[in-house]
Amino acid sequence: RMFGLTDGKSGSTPKDTEKFLLKDSDGEDVDVYTYRSMIGSLMYLTSSRPDIMFAVYACACFQVTPKASHLHEVKRIFRYLKGKLHLGLWYLKDSPFNLVAYSDSDYAGASLERKSTGGCQFLGCILIFWQCKKQTVVATSSTKAEYVAATSCYAQVL
Repeated sequence: RMFGLTDGKSGSTPKDTEKFLLKDSDGEDVDVYTYRSMIGSLMYLTSSRPDIMFAVYACACFQVTPKASHLHEVKRIFRYLKGKLHLGLWYLKDSPFNLVAYSDSDYAGASLERKSTGGCQFLGCILIFWQCKKQTVVATSSTKAEYVAATSCYAQVL
């Protein structure tokens, strides 16, 4: 309601899987304060909605000079949330505690810097930790990107 997005269709995914967000130097400028406010609201939601974390992270990289194409992607996340109100994290007190760690990385998904984005999720039958962080090194292969993500994941387990 705060951003006037209550009307319109809901989306099926938080991010367009066919294209990457790029710097759009020729694009139309949008209000920086509104864009940052939208990103801030979405960042708050990632504490209970990890399904939007990667999309929010991708949009947050353009907060200095956001363009209309970036704002369109932010609105896509809000449309996705509108259609998925029932999703979220639920923590039951009688859940078993079996610590399992998963890691994954996209290979050079950030076409601007060619750095992979890695994240890991820890489950003890419930999600307790996740991250979406650009790797500090440029991976030369998908295998190396996965090893870097796995190392970060294992460090969190220890």
